[in-house]
Amino acid sequence: MADSTAHVTWSGSLTEGGGTIESVGSGVFESLPVSWAARTGEAGGQTTPEELIAAAHAACYSMALSHGLAEAGTPPERLETSATVTFVPGTGITKSAITVRATVPGIEEPEFLHAAQTAVENCPVSKALAGVPEITVDASLA
Repeated sequence: MADSTAHVTWSGSLTEGGGTIESVGSGVFESLPVSWAARTGEAGGQTTPEELIAAAHAACYSMALSHGLAEAGTPPERLETSATVTFVPGTGITKSAITVRATVPGIEEPEFLHAAQTAVENCPVSKALAGVPEITVDASLA
């Protein structure tokens, strides 16, 4: 079991205020500004919860796909994964779209596509996003 921790401060109202992700338990990064304006695309230089979810989803998916491919005897040489999380004010997160381009020696495309779909179903972040109406995967071999 592993716990992950983040510490955030916020000042002011939702729309006029702002916050800072002060630190994370690993110490890998600290002091990331976050705001409502960034969430709605109005402010640059700040992050959003959705951007952090996208990073988590892309990383988790890559790990799940790498594991599945290795278990099947075809470990990947390289996975290039991105995730785009769509946020609609007043509604919430409506979509997470994963794109992966992979170099996997010795695998045929149908087996790869099956592994790519299985990975999204087994990724813990995908499971945490179960309430999101749409999670998609666009997978291809390089």
